[in-house]
Amino acid sequence: MLELVKLVVETFADNKGAINYDVKEDGKNVDITITLDPSDMGKVIGRQGKIAKALRTLVRAGSLKENKKYNIEIKEKDAE
Repeated sequence: MLELVKLVVETFADNKGAINYDVKEDGKNVDITITLDPSDMGKVIGRQGKIAKALRTLVRAGSLKENKKYNIEIKEKDAE
């Protein structure tokens, strides 16, 4: 499932090297935190969150086979 998330996110992001994926699995619950460069936030989330919503829908549909619940969170990378 992480491969699907990476495919969708990296399709829209320009700065692919700055993307970080943090996966935490706890039984049937899987939390995926995506950290993006600030310039890519709008591109990956989309207008009114349409791309992020579509990504969550794809993951939810794909996760039915695995019998797991995925939670996807998209964050902005802190300025260092």
